[in-house]
Amino acid sequence: MATTNQAAGQPAFGRPVRNPLSLLRVDAAMARLAAVIGVAFFLQSIPLLMGQLGNMAPAWTVSIVALLVASLVACVIAAIFKRMVRATYVTFAAVYLIALVSWPFAVLSEADAPTDSYWLYFLLTIATTMASVSLEIPIAVVYTVGAPILYGIIRITPPGGGTRVEAAVLDSVYSMLLGGGILIMIAVLRTAASGVDTAQQNALERYSHAVRQHATEAERVQVDSIVHDSVLTTLLSAARSFSPEAKTLAATMAGNAIGHLREAVAVAPDSEATVWGEVVAQRIATAAESMSEPVAVTMVAEEWCDIPVHVAEAAYSASVQAMINSLQHAGPGVDRWVDIRSHGHQAFTIEIGDRGAGFDPQLIPTERLGVRVSIIERVASAGGHARIDTAPGEGTVVTLTWDPPGETADREPAADDLEEAR
Repeated sequence: MATTNQAAGQPAFGRPVRNPLSLLRVDAAMARLAAVIGVAFFLQSIPLLMGQLGNMAPAWTVSIVALLVASLVACVIAAIFKRMVRATYVTFAAVYLIALVSWPFAVLSEADAPTDSYWLYFLLTIATTMASVSLEIPIAVVYTVGAPILYGIIRITPPGGGTRVEAAVLDSVYSMLLGGGILIMIAVLRTAASGVDTAQQNALERYSHAVRQHATEAERVQVDSIVHDSVLTTLLSAARSFSPEAKTLAATMAGNAIGHLREAVAVAPDSEATVWGEVVAQRIATAAESMSEPVAVTMVAEEWCDIPVHVAEAAYSASVQAMINSLQHAGPGVDRWVDIRSHGHQAFTIEIGDRGAGFDPQLIPTERLGVRVSIIERVASAGGHARIDTAPGEGTVVTLTWDPPGETADREPAADDLEEAR
């Protein structure tokens, strides 16, 4: 199940409020800050690097410097485009450890080893920052403490310059404090952002639940009135029909009752309330998990859109009905899937499919309401579009789409799909 993952908005009856502090925003900001720090510290190390080249193996210097530069450039690019950030930052931290461990073996003359700071020291803060951004907290703590200790140990060895223990400890502790401060800042910001994300998600779910309950109650009252005024009256009339004229009247009343029910479906709630597309997708995924046979669910979003409540309810109900139809008619043990995609803004697509028995839409009896009313008319009444692709022996694919008003001119009328499904 893929998701991916998310603009300050307006109050509830427009777009839901989006808090600017979120885990994604914090991670992106930290990644870019780490990239800036990395470039700055690497530029500081260049004068020392040039002065210490003479005592290092040329092959080691070329390969290590090339790896460090390449991985740092990759980190900068990843931070800018927000792609593969963790992988590139872990790579830089790993390359730095390789450089640190192999450094003593690349020294040509221990007598000429630098007694002042080695050029890799300036890259130590970069490495610990990259580790703090990309690794889990426990592993990042080990790296932030371990890398400076390793540097200090190497510095007191002859290849590392044989510096005094006090100086090596001072360098290591300074690096630990600097790296630890960055790690603490990142951990605190991530915890705060995660709390905001959780609170926002809970609020959206509560709001969505309340709106659904209101819509359900309004629909129940409407259906109850239709059942009382039309359906029950029709049934009573049919039960008392003994003459041809009475039977004809009962049949007419039955047709009128069905018409009232269809009109009720076609009336969308007059509300500007919206729900987040991911909430709808999660509801459909939960329904798929409760089915008696496996249904593979995929969720892909360039950016989760905001969906009017009546559209969300229609999409959910139609999706569940399509899955139920598949279980009842496609046959056992066939592949079934639900593919939910949000294309940004307010475009939303749901595909429910199976590789089962399929059917001929022309042979569906007119009294069968499952496809026509529960799927096609339900989606059309919400301003959406339902398409059913099927044939005997070739499976069935139901595609539900919804676009904002004004962007559906190129679509065929929903009535065409209704005609196809009859």
